[in-house]
Amino acid sequence: MKKIPYGMSNFRAMREEGYLYVDKTMYIEKIENLNSKYLFFIRPRRFGKSLFLSTLENYYDVNSEKDFEKLFGDLYIGKKPTKLKNSYMILKLNFSGLNTDNKDQLKESFLLSVKNSINALLNRYEGILENTEGIRKKIDQITDINAVIMTIINEVKKVGKKIYLIIDEYDHFANDIIAMGDSEFYKETVMASGFVRDFYETLKIGTETVIDRIFITGISPIMLDDLTSGFNIALNVTMDLSLNEMLGFTEEEVVKILEEVGIEEKEREKSLEELRELYDGYLFSAEAEKRIYNPDMVLYYLDSIVRYKKPPRNLIDDNVKTDYGRLNKLTMNEGNRALLERIIKEEGIVAEIVTKFSFDRMYDEEYFISLLFYMGLLTIKDSVYNVTKLVIPNYIIKTIFWEYFERKLKEENNIKYEIEEIAKATWKMAFQGEIKPFVEFISTNILRRLSNRDMVKFDEKYIKVILFSYLTISNVYRPISERETDGGYIDIYLERDIRIPDIKYEWLIEIKYVKKSEKDKVDKIKEEGIKQLKKYRESRGLKEREDVKQALLIFIGKDEYQVIEV
Repeated sequence: MKKIPYGMSNFRAMREEGYLYVDKTMYIEKIENLNSKYLFFIRPRRFGKSLFLSTLENYYDVNSEKDFEKLFGDLYIGKKPTKLKNSYMILKLNFSGLNTDNKDQLKESFLLSVKNSINALLNRYEGILENTEGIRKKIDQITDINAVIMTIINEVKKVGKKIYLIIDEYDHFANDIIAMGDSEFYKETVMASGFVRDFYETLKIGTETVIDRIFITGISPIMLDDLTSGFNIALNVTMDLSLNEMLGFTEEEVVKILEEVGIEEKEREKSLEELRELYDGYLFSAEAEKRIYNPDMVLYYLDSIVRYKKPPRNLIDDNVKTDYGRLNKLTMNEGNRALLERIIKEEGIVAEIVTKFSFDRMYDEEYFISLLFYMGLLTIKDSVYNVTKLVIPNYIIKTIFWEYFERKLKEENNIKYEIEEIAKATWKMAFQGEIKPFVEFISTNILRRLSNRDMVKFDEKYIKVILFSYLTISNVYRPISERETDGGYIDIYLERDIRIPDIKYEWLIEIKYVKKSEKDKVDKIKEEGIKQLKKYRESRGLKEREDVKQALLIFIGKDEYQVIEV
């Protein structure tokens, strides 16, 4: 039985200490065979980027040759090694955690980060480089970032070696600056004669001599356009068909993981269904066929299953959830906020994915939508004639959107309530089969307090999002939108959460909205709604169930409602 490497990104430690490792080494061969030696690759946070970089580091490191069989022997690349294995000195840079308080502090921490990485290289290759102590002292005295890079390039050139340059979190500091909304800070740093642009120009010069290969990762192509004239050599392979499954897990890999970490055979299908609904759904190339599971979230979930024999209390890892706090910053712009509400209502949008970002167009609609794609909040559903349909990938990401929607609604309409109120109302639905207290809570505390701005957008879909948002808070049900049945698509199906298996009732809910001025249509709409619910109820899998109740909710304007249990 393999140990679960939740939160780990050290390839060597995982291989030496008996942790699960999903073999992705065939992609080492694939990226070597691409047309460019200088690659740029984007994936959402906590998606396995750092582990893959650690794999590259161990494979190409000239000092790791003696450990090759131990680390790679039973893996794809161990059986089919490339000519370049163990042939490079590795220079690994990581630009997370830099001080972005102001330009000077960023420049200072950037320099320190580069120096620390070069010192790590000096320590690693003490037996190859000449006079590493002298080089270290020389670098210590230098205050110019580009001079530091040129110094190590010249020293490596003396011993006839080549460098494989790895850059992790290339965009971390830029994302922080953008989140602060400081356009001048960004422009002075990255654009024109900014020190970051100069740094990448120096790296480009290095490719003429000892920097033979470069692999850059981050979470967005945020600086790509702004760096283009200085660093126009990198090939963006983010949406390359052959690399769709390079990070994350395919379903076949998840099935194998369940076995390797010791999930009992009788429990595997149930766990797979749960993981599929919660964390699957990502597609990074429009031509790809296999969808991808978020690897961090799969391991987070399985860690709880293996250790405690039950799912985690919170189905989303806080490390992932915190990153999506950026959503608030991104929607300070009124246009973006309206666009996000539209995406939540429609559960997707048609758009073209932008592959290079320029700061000057950061708040354009297509840029904002593309950023949601790169962050993992939207994914590709399909693409026909270059028209791409983007959708919310899975249930967990939907809950992030619903929680965002609830917070915004609360802030903008000065809505106040106790969590205990919503919990009590939801528990009455679950254990007593009473839906009216929940609808009364929504009507009194939410709908009646909506502003005129909200009423302009008010329709059945808007009400549905409100219901989803507040059902998510209670953590009792798992609300499913448009569940397919023989009788059509159910507006809302409330499925018991697997963490509360003793819930007594699930619910079929049909929603109707009538403007106050059209109140005379209520009877006809009621008749249609009841008929629709009965059709759902007669469907396979629902007809014989006594634990499923159904209700028609008719909202008249924002002040009135009717609940009809069928």
